[in-house]
Amino acid sequence: MRGAAWLLALIFSLSLAGVSAAARPDAPHPHQGVVRPFQGKPKMAPPSEAQLESLSRGEAILVTIEGEDGGRGMAIQDIQAPPQAVWDRIAAFRNYPQMVPYVTECEPYLENGSDVRVRFVLKLFAFRYEYYIRHDFRPERGYVTWTLDYSKESDLDDSVGYWAVEEHPEYPGHSRLFYSIDMRTRGWMPGFVRNMVARQGLKSATEWVKREAEALQIPSDEVANPKVGTPLD
Repeated sequence: MRGAAWLLALIFSLSLAGVSAAARPDAPHPHQGVVRPFQGKPKMAPPSEAQLESLSRGEAILVTIEGEDGGRGMAIQDIQAPPQAVWDRIAAFRNYPQMVPYVTECEPYLENGSDVRVRFVLKLFAFRYEYYIRHDFRPERGYVTWTLDYSKESDLDDSVGYWAVEEHPEYPGHSRLFYSIDMRTRGWMPGFVRNMVARQGLKSATEWVKREAEALQIPSDEVANPKVGTPLD
């Protein structure tokens, strides 16, 4: 985790150099998206034998999913908790400051069916990013995708991604978690730094979900359907 923290600190230091905070909830974002968003539940190839061995040891694996305009990194993590518990933690936005590294504020500001919009504040040392995410939240279909909420101006240039959760193919009451994100910051940063941090970020994201979902220790038939803003404790 310390290595990830150092890399994240470096990327934010570089990307924020000379750039002042620009988040404004009362103004639209400068554009309506520069990164191709995910559409529906992503299609994923089955893990290889070597990857399955890593998953069985509790490790996250990193793979590349190919699309029309290139590949995107994805993390896969096996979790000793049912999908309902995993979705409960993902949906518990108000608890993110206690669960997710570097997230200091997190509050839903619109909840209309699958349209769930959330304000995030992320801090690293002296640097602060405020941004607004619009989720297409569909746990009943096994996934949630997101983009920026382009009706508000975020400190990020763009962000798209997804979570997907499946029943574990071998162990009842366990889950397999998939996560991917494509984030663009304002300002310049070296490509090799961007790549290193992206890989660390993928792993750390699945790690916190694994930790928090397994900590619930609730059988699948006792976990309620996830609802944004009403986490199980």
